[in-house]
Amino acid sequence: MLLNEIPWTIPLTTRLSNGLMRTFTSVYEALDFLENEWPLRKGERYERAVRTCQRALNRMTPAAVAREAFVAACLEAGMPLVMATPPQEPQGTETKTALST
Repeated sequence: MLLNEIPWTIPLTTRLSNGLMRTFTSVYEALDFLENEWPLRKGERYERAVRTCQRALNRMTPAAVAREAFVAACLEAGMPLVMATPPQEPQGTETKTALST
């Protein structure tokens, strides 16, 4: 991990314009993508995401705020988020409920 890497509590996965999926786990990964691979370098949310991620890396903004700004930029650019499936409970730990009459 890089010295200036600030991980997110919950990674996010988005579907890129070419159909591939990409997972982002930190502010640094998001900013690197915004600055070097972003399909369309314009838009209010794009610019806000760049500024917010830079501020987060400088410890001036919480990482969660940068994550939300990045999510908004993804949606603005037509790159929808891919919802993760909830974790499955291990077998044998199912909760059984009894119905009383």
